[in-house]
Amino acid sequence: MRKKILYSLKSPYREQLDVVGYCFGHGKKALAIVGAMRGNEVQQMYVCSRMVQELKQLEADDAIAENMQIMVVPCVNYYSMNVGKRFWTMDNTDINRMFPGYALGETTQRIADGLFSKLKGYQYGIQMASFYQSGNFLPHVKMMDTGFTDAELMKCFGFRYALIRTPRPYDTTTLNYNWQIWETKAFSVYSNATDTINEASATEAVDGILRFMQAQGIIRAKLCPGFQTELLRENQTRQVQSEAGGIFKQVKHIGDRVNSGELLASVMHPFDGSLVSEVRSPVNGTIYFSWSDPLISEKTVCFKIIT
Repeated sequence: MRKKILYSLKSPYREQLDVVGYCFGHGKKALAIVGAMRGNEVQQMYVCSRMVQELKQLEADDAIAENMQIMVVPCVNYYSMNVGKRFWTMDNTDINRMFPGYALGETTQRIADGLFSKLKGYQYGIQMASFYQSGNFLPHVKMMDTGFTDAELMKCFGFRYALIRTPRPYDTTTLNYNWQIWETKAFSVYSNATDTINEASATEAVDGILRFMQAQGIIRAKLCPGFQTELLRENQTRQVQSEAGGIFKQVKHIGDRVNSGELLASVMHPFDGSLVSEVRSPVNGTIYFSWSDPLISEKTVCFKIIT
C-alpha cells in the first residue's frame, strides 16, 4: 500500500486540507474508488476504509493482478465532516457539483480540479454515493446513460438491482458524469445509510465491489456469490410523497415488497398526536428508498419503489 496526497489546500484558520489516496498494485490505472465528498457521508467513508483493509490483505497475499493499479480515496471533504456540515464550510457549496473543476475558480472548484486531475485515466471508477434527502437505500448500483454506458457491467457487482439513470442538466457537473465523458466507466454505489454506520450494508457494498474487481480480472479471490441482478431504467421506479407534514411513523422498510394501496407510513400531528395523513403505495413493487428522519415536510419524497 502506498499513501499519496492527491491535493492540498492551505487554510488560514485550520490545518492544511490533504486529500489522501491509498494505492495498491502497479501499472495500468484499473480502478479508482471515491468515498465521502460531503460532510455527512460517514457510511461512504467507512465503506472505503473497509476497502483499504481488504486491499491491504489482497496485496499481502499477492492477489492483485499484474499490471493493475487500484486507488481508494476515503474522504475528500473532511473539513465539513469535522464540524458536522454536509457542504463546504465557508460557502455551503457542493464539491460534487463542481467537476471537472477549475484551477483558478472558487475553493470547491479548485478541489474538484485537483482531485479530477488524479482520477482521470482510470478504466473504471466507483463513487460511494448518497441521496440529497435523509433516508436509507437498498444497496444497489447506478450508472448514468451518457452514451459511454455499458450497463451489463453493473451485473458484476451482484446487487439485487442496478439502475440506469438518464442525466439531467445538474448531473453534468458531477464526478460520475465527467468520469464517463473522459472515458472512464463510472458507477455510483448506494449503501444503506449516510450519516450513520450500517455494518451489514457496508459489508454488502464491499463484497459487491470485490466481486466487480474479480469479474474484471483486477483481483484473484474467493468470494461469496451475489444476486442475479435485475437491470432497470430509473423510469421503472416510482416516487411517493407525503401529502402532509408532521411526525413520520414508518410501517414498511427498504427491501419490503408492497402492493398497490398498502400502507407505507402514517403522518401524525406533532402536538396532539392525531392522524394527519397516510402514505400508501401507488404501485406493486419493492421499496428501495425510505425516509429516515422522525419529522417530515409536506410534498417530501419519502419512498421510492421499484415497480
